[in-house]
Amino acid sequence: MKGFVIFLTLGVVLLLGVYFLKPRFLERRQVSTSDSKDMKRTIRIGVDNWAGYFPLCSPEMKKRMRGAKYLLQCNDDNADYPGRMKKMRKGELELAVATVDSFLLNGAPEDFPGTIVAVIDESKGGDAILADKRRVRNIEELKSRPGLRIAFTPASPSEHLLKSVAAHFDIPALRERKGAWRVEAEGSSAALAKLEKGEVDAAVLWEPDVSRAVASDRFVKLLGTESTRRLIVDILLVNREFSASDPEAVKILLANYFRTLKTYQREPASLKKDLSQSAKLKAKQVDAMLAGVAWASLTENAKKWFGLSVGSDLGEEGLVDTVESTVQILLANGDFPANPVPRGDPYRLMNSSFVEELLKSAADPAAGMGGDQGPEARDFSPLDEAGWNALQEVGMMKILPITFQSGTADLGLEGREELDKAASHLEHYPGFRVVVKGHTGLTGDPGQNKVLSQERADAVARYLAITHSVNPNRLRAVGLGSSRPLARQPGESDRSHNYRLPRVELHLVAEGL
Repeated sequence: MKGFVIFLTLGVVLLLGVYFLKPRFLERRQVSTSDSKDMKRTIRIGVDNWAGYFPLCSPEMKKRMRGAKYLLQCNDDNADYPGRMKKMRKGELELAVATVDSFLLNGAPEDFPGTIVAVIDESKGGDAILADKRRVRNIEELKSRPGLRIAFTPASPSEHLLKSVAAHFDIPALRERKGAWRVEAEGSSAALAKLEKGEVDAAVLWEPDVSRAVASDRFVKLLGTESTRRLIVDILLVNREFSASDPEAVKILLANYFRTLKTYQREPASLKKDLSQSAKLKAKQVDAMLAGVAWASLTENAKKWFGLSVGSDLGEEGLVDTVESTVQILLANGDFPANPVPRGDPYRLMNSSFVEELLKSAADPAAGMGGDQGPEARDFSPLDEAGWNALQEVGMMKILPITFQSGTADLGLEGREELDKAASHLEHYPGFRVVVKGHTGLTGDPGQNKVLSQERADAVARYLAITHSVNPNRLRAVGLGSSRPLARQPGESDRSHNYRLPRVELHLVAEGL
């Protein structure tokens, strides 16, 4: 009996071994008897269908990677950012794409399993807030619209655009995480449908729906990312363990990615054709999508984002600035109780060594698409009185009271510090001009109050131009004295009301939205 049991046990073990090992044996035989045996490995990338990510997973890119003996596998998870970060932590993805804000929100719970090795692109018109012009005409009116309702796609760049507006233009209603204003939609097209049916006052859309909405006389664009800078930035993440164990594979992938960008730059018709076939979109829709994307070349990654020197030109740390400003937006909207970046050190989230090494070895450092696309390249021309009066209001930026010494236009320390914060917000909206409006309290001579308010507005404009290099042609200082006092809040005392009246406001204006 013991012998029978032992024999039976061995038989069961043998059968189980055959059952589980046979697939592996067959797979190994398939590989060893085919060209697959020459492939070094499969590289898995977590992606979604944003047009900016297309070159990374394009036929051209996959062909180049096959030539380097790597199989590129792009896993579309329909923008499941939390799941994407979990898979990266578990080692199920070697790389992943994300926006900076989604990386912070979803990477923090997973201890940031990846590092940023490249900036892919920046949204330049691909996302926008549109409204029914009969209800809301500009961002400022979002603050006072009764029963405000906005359709948007949660956990997407659309939501982050709303969070940015809420923080930078001080719209408390939009910071209410469970407010009645929130109308969640499953994608841009669904949000547009709600706007067209009159179910909402405004909607946050992306291309090609932005172009569809703008074509209608019913809707007005409140803000598009073509007028912003470093708000919605797409990045490429590499698994920390993968980059440590196989840095050569990371370098090869990045090199082929920038070569792919360069190929599509030389052959834009090929890019449109490949994207049209992949996304099953018409030519006009593809054109609208591509117009909203500003890809970052190898040189731009080095110089504009990672702060590396290119030749004699010093770099700017755009990526550090973007991470830090995004943290402030998320904090202002209650997404985190404190800075989620480890030790508050943004450098822990990025790895510039791959871009630096590629730049040194590149025969053509400017390889890849990019260039001065967007409002930061704009040169503001002077405007006369009529020109300034013809501009449309966008909205008043969030700014605490600017302090001056009593009866003077001398900026105090606290006032300068507040203007420093305001200047950092202005950097996100480089396409707009700024009207600096000075106000005083109700007491005193109205004529002298107007003169004092003008001097204070001039002082603020001068500080922004000299200290923060804001183009003087972009600024207009206006002294309004006591002619436009703030409305008294319910139950507000005279003292509290009078304290709020002396102020300087920064209003963004535009030629046309």
